[in-house]
Amino acid sequence: MKKLFKFGLGAAFAVAGLAAASIASAQTKEVVIGFQTDRTGPTANIGVPLGTGYNDYVALVNSKGGVEGYKVKVVEIDNEYKVPQGVEGYERQKKEGAVLIGLFGTPHTQALTARLTDDKIPGTSPGFGSAAAADGQRYPYLFPIAASYWSQMAGALQFAKTQLGGSLKGKKIAYIMYDNPAGKEPLPILEDVAKAEGFDFRVFAVPPPGVEMGAQILDLTQRYRPDFVVTHLFGRSPSVSVKELKRSGYPLRKVVAMVWGGAEADIDAAGGYAASEGYNTLQFAGVGGDFPVIREILNMYSSQGREPPKDMRSSVMYNRGVLIAATHIEAIRNAIKAKGGAAVTGEDVKKGFESISGFTLGGLVPPLKITPQDHEGGGWVKVYQVKGGSLQPVGDWFRAYPDILQKNIQADANRKS
Repeated sequence: MKKLFKFGLGAAFAVAGLAAASIASAQTKEVVIGFQTDRTGPTANIGVPLGTGYNDYVALVNSKGGVEGYKVKVVEIDNEYKVPQGVEGYERQKKEGAVLIGLFGTPHTQALTARLTDDKIPGTSPGFGSAAAADGQRYPYLFPIAASYWSQMAGALQFAKTQLGGSLKGKKIAYIMYDNPAGKEPLPILEDVAKAEGFDFRVFAVPPPGVEMGAQILDLTQRYRPDFVVTHLFGRSPSVSVKELKRSGYPLRKVVAMVWGGAEADIDAAGGYAASEGYNTLQFAGVGGDFPVIREILNMYSSQGREPPKDMRSSVMYNRGVLIAATHIEAIRNAIKAKGGAAVTGEDVKKGFESISGFTLGGLVPPLKITPQDHEGGGWVKVYQVKGGSLQPVGDWFRAYPDILQKNIQADANRKS
């Protein structure tokens, strides 16, 4: 009888132990994301607020119970904007079980594209990387998820056309670019739109690090005298361009910067909002704090008795981090639902990205629709102008010259096939 009692007690403890383990397992289900940024390198002014926005959105999701019962674990790597660190970080994140990778940097994206495909792990490159990666058939595991440099150039030219009365025929457009591969990438779109619209253009290349461009601006304003200026600059150079153009008497309302030249830090470094009045910037995420998701994050900090991070003041880059995280979470959510709640793989998350449709996050995100054919999501942009001490939207989300963009995507495919 004692033996039977001991056996029964032992079995009961074993069952109870298994039940407890099962409950613990259910409570600790998690999905892992690899996220790279630059918190200490040359583009840390971008990477720090962007990374904070990313992690804050994930924290918000986890505070609500996670994604379909899964807590989200972010394995962040500071790649210092160095390719070896980015590649090594990717391998580390892969070993941690990451089912997708948030990439950071065009050279890093180029170095990791083939590995993503081989490992069947989707990676995102919002607003950078190869514009041809919009073609999901040729780049099955790379997702730009935001306007590429080609789409940004198309949007900038459409904005110039609108500002110049609806026609570019016979006009002169100046393109000030950072003299590196990223700066050169939009050139095919500039050339093709110039042919289609009948305008003249001239390229003004600024050598790295882009802190001296007095000669280029003098040539632009005194000799070329353009009707409109498109800039594509990084780091400290956007603020230098604003100061030099203003010093030369060129109206800033006739300037539009592509997406890496329009953050609050660029405006501050150019002398502040009053000095930058009229300056136009392209964005692929909403700017400022007047969005439901940003208010939710602020409420999360308040409920935890914490002060919100200072990085929220850099709303351009902070909000982009929120956008990236939100699209990652949406892809994972789609994947888990498609698997009936089971754990997902990178291949599942790829399909989850390709199922995103009508996603706007209360207006912070353009009307995103990603398909197996279009990994860019449409190439939407919005113009914000420095006006009255803040960045104010000029119109709504739009996209431009889709036929020219598609022609270049196909031409790139033909060259590399």
